[in-house]
Amino acid sequence: MATDTATFEKTTTTPDVDNVDAPDSGPAEPTADEVAERVFAATVAGYEALSVYVGDRLGWYSALKDRGPATASELAGLTATHERYAREWLEQQSVMGILRLDGYSSSGQQRFALPSGAAEALTDTDSLAYLAPLPRMLAASGSQLPEILDAYRHGDGVSWEEFGADARDSQADINKPWFLHALPDALRGVEEVDAVLRRPGARILDVGCGGGWSTIALATAYPSAEVLGVDVDPASVEMARSNAASSGLGDRVQFRLADAASLTAGGYDAAFAFECVHDMSRPVDVLAAVRRAVRDDGLVIVMDERVADELTAPGDEIERWMYGVSLFICLPDGMSSTPSAGTGTVMRRSTLQRYAQEAGFSGLDVLPIEDFSFFRFYSLQR
Repeated sequence: MATDTATFEKTTTTPDVDNVDAPDSGPAEPTADEVAERVFAATVAGYEALSVYVGDRLGWYSALKDRGPATASELAGLTATHERYAREWLEQQSVMGILRLDGYSSSGQQRFALPSGAAEALTDTDSLAYLAPLPRMLAASGSQLPEILDAYRHGDGVSWEEFGADARDSQADINKPWFLHALPDALRGVEEVDAVLRRPGARILDVGCGGGWSTIALATAYPSAEVLGVDVDPASVEMARSNAASSGLGDRVQFRLADAASLTAGGYDAAFAFECVHDMSRPVDVLAAVRRAVRDDGLVIVMDERVADELTAPGDEIERWMYGVSLFICLPDGMSSTPSAGTGTVMRRSTLQRYAQEAGFSGLDVLPIEDFSFFRFYSLQR
């Protein structure tokens, strides 16, 4: 979410030099011990995030939710995993504060329970609090660290395809509940957007559709519309088609493997770019193609990260998260094709405005959609 930036008015009054306070030197620099504590805490958090990845991918959280309190041997039996590793993970999760100690079995083994709040955040794929997929992005970047270091040395990148299933699944699964359960009401709540999408036979373009949940949400919210999702990643397009089929919309939405910068067909009433412009190597070319593809009385809407308008240091947790993802996923992905704008996750409002203007738009407005995960909605103006 965006941080507030204080503004200071200049004064033309000449100060009384006898009463001028010493210049504000800003926050005190951290001591060596404070930095060491920060690095230690960050490392603990990193390991804990990976432990969530393990519980998510091995089905341990789901098994505990479905069965109830379990011992290590019971959990291992339910999930076809090794008891010794299950016991270490269960103990670690209880020390972490995710699981609750729940007495002993008749054989004297410690039982562990998954509280309801943790079950929702870690297993309920329809909940807006569902965050279990988040550590998958960390795992995806970890698997490519040698390649990322090489990219840092030589200026090339690591593509979304190379980051693999963990990155694809993470982004698709973390956004799914927001797209399916929050996006329809968010769009209906903006009258000028809703009116365009309700046009009889409206044609809607979803650029960078990823796993397709945004495309599916648009088609569900506006059943008379024709919706096309476009993405450059073959595995993502296949995932989108599978998700549409499982949602019963396989005949109402289409997905195409294509670079949006090469769009030639026009006549769309609206185009959306959900959380993808900052990843694009050539965002101006894509936005220019989208502008040409949309009717003059249509809409072009970009949903991207809700970062602060200016760099402020130190920043809040959201800014820190965004820079982390940028360093290890989005910037290497954007740099994997040349030429590259090298945007990165932290695409500030002024950067998007510059891209929009270079693409032929007059500017952008922020839509009145609040509290939508980590995102802000922009409407690009003709």
